Amino acid sequence: MHILIAEDDPVLADGLSRSLRAAGYAVDAVTDGEQADSALAAQNFDLLILDLGLPRLAGLEVLRRLRARGAAMPVLILTAADSVDARVRGLDLGADDYMAKPFALSELEARVRALTRRAMGANQSLLRHGPLVLDLAGRVATMNELPLDLSARELGLLAILLQRAGRVVSKEQLVDHLCEWGEEVSNNAIEVYVHRLRKKLEAGDIRIVTIRGLGYCLERATPGEPNGTEPSAAATNGTQR
Repeated sequence: MHILIAEDDPVLADGLSRSLRAAGYAVDAVTDGEQADSALAAQNFDLLILDLGLPRLAGLEVLRRLRARGAAMPVLILTAADSVDARVRGLDLGADDYMAKPFALSELEARVRALTRRAMGANQSLLRHGPLVLDLAGRVATMNELPLDLSARELGLLAILLQRAGRVVSKEQLVDHLCEWGEEVSNNAIEVYVHRLRKKLEAGDIRIVTIRGLGYCLERATPGEPNGTEPSAAATNGTQR
């Protein structure tokens, strides 16, 4: 999951970034509203954490422009203004949640988890696909009720594939959701992450299929079929599922 933080307080922005990275998110930060608007116009994020008191372009204007472009990503507003009017304006412009400063990092992390679950269409913190279960809150994956030993990057990759199970996910989409700005991640590196995760799913009937020229698809394996890299019949015919 890739989060953008728009916050002009460097101490707060750094603390938020460190906390969310430790929780397994890819995080980038900007310090003013114009930077935030440019970043949001150029790239898709999974969540925006937005301070209303940004210099150069107010946070509410950043939010207005975001929604005017039709972007549906969840937005969590942070502000020192705790008045009812400020909350109402932000929510009316399309914010999904609101926190007044100061706040507890643990509560912010819980709200981030709730917003990203909602964006994925999951009402609970568990993503399931057959015997494979990913606990988004606990950052733990199990196969047939046995824990999987996954790195933070592998957990992020699994979350993306699970929320799009049965559909093709391109390498470019994986880079956008998994990687921060300036992080040098090649297509070969993505292939390595996929290979490692695929090996760890071999114990179940879940496979990651490589769709040549398109990307990857998480699906249930047919009994007796290897957890390999060959495209399914539908994918071979050019159909994305």
